[in-house]
Amino acid sequence: MNENKPGTLYIVATPIGNSRDMSPRGMQILEEADMIAAEDTRRSMVLLGKLGIRNKLVSNHKFNEYGKAKFFINAMLNGQSVAVITDAGTPCISDPGNELIKAAVEAGIRVVGVPGCCAAVNALAISGFDLSSFCFFGFFPRENPERRKLLEKLRRGDTRTFALYESPKRIMDLVDWFIEVEAEVRMVLCNDMTKLHEMTFRGTPAEVKEQLLAKGNYDKGEYAVVVEVAEDYIFNKVEHTVSAEAMLVDAMVKGLSGKEAVAAVLEDENNSYSKNELKAAALRLKKLLGEGA
Repeated sequence: MNENKPGTLYIVATPIGNSRDMSPRGMQILEEADMIAAEDTRRSMVLLGKLGIRNKLVSNHKFNEYGKAKFFINAMLNGQSVAVITDAGTPCISDPGNELIKAAVEAGIRVVGVPGCCAAVNALAISGFDLSSFCFFGFFPRENPERRKLLEKLRRGDTRTFALYESPKRIMDLVDWFIEVEAEVRMVLCNDMTKLHEMTFRGTPAEVKEQLLAKGNYDKGEYAVVVEVAEDYIFNKVEHTVSAEAMLVDAMVKGLSGKEAVAAVLEDENNSYSKNELKAAALRLKKLLGEGA
C-alpha cells in the first residue's frame, strides 16, 4: 500500500432481499476493502455471513454520520479503502452516506459506485407505467399538509410517474389518503421484492386497498410504491397559489393569535404549506408588524 496515495471510497449496492442478487464485483470490493461502513452492523453481519465475507464493520448510522465521516476520511487519506453499504439496496437513496461522500469529494478522495439493487428502480421497472421521465420522493410524508403539497407538485410536474417508500405499518394509511382526496392515480405497491413471498398490488387506490385487505397480513415487509397520475388530473394551466402570509392573515383577522393561525391553516384542506413554512411566514408577519409600529 502506498501511504502517500489516498484510498478509495466505494458505494456498494447490496441485495434488497435475496442474497444471490449480490454482484460478483460487489463481493470482491467488500472482501478487499480495509473497512466497511454499515448503516446497521447487526443486519450487515447477517448478509456478510451469507456471502462468506469477514471484514471490519464500522457503524455509519445517520445519527453518528457527521462524526464518523472524519474517521473514515482520515483512514482513506492514510491509504485505506472504505466500502459503504446500507441495510438493503443502494446507499444514499433515502439511506445514510451522503455526508461521507461529500466529505470525500472535498478531500480529493476518489469515489466509486458499485451498482446493483435499488428497490425504487426495481419497482419502477415492473410498474408498466410511463418511464420516459419519473421522480423519486423518498418516504411518503406523514402530515396531511405535506401530503397535499406533494400531490399538488405532482399534478403540476412535467412527469406523471413517481416512486416512493413506505413502511408496512403506514401503507394502508397512504392508500386511504389517496382515496380520501379522490386522487386520480394508478398505483403499484411492491412488497418484499426478491423474497420468497414477494407480492405486487396494482390498480386504483380503491382497488389496491381491496387487494391489501384480501392479503390479510399486509402490514409485514417493506413497500416500494409507484404512482402514475392520470392525464386528466394534471393541471392544464398555471394557477396562482395564495401566499402563506395571506392565509395566516385571513385566520388572524378572526381573532386568532399567530400560533393559533398556524394551527388553523394546517387544518385547512386548501392549504399546501408545511408547518415549518407557516411558522416562518408567521415570523415574517410579526417582524413586518413590528416595523410598522
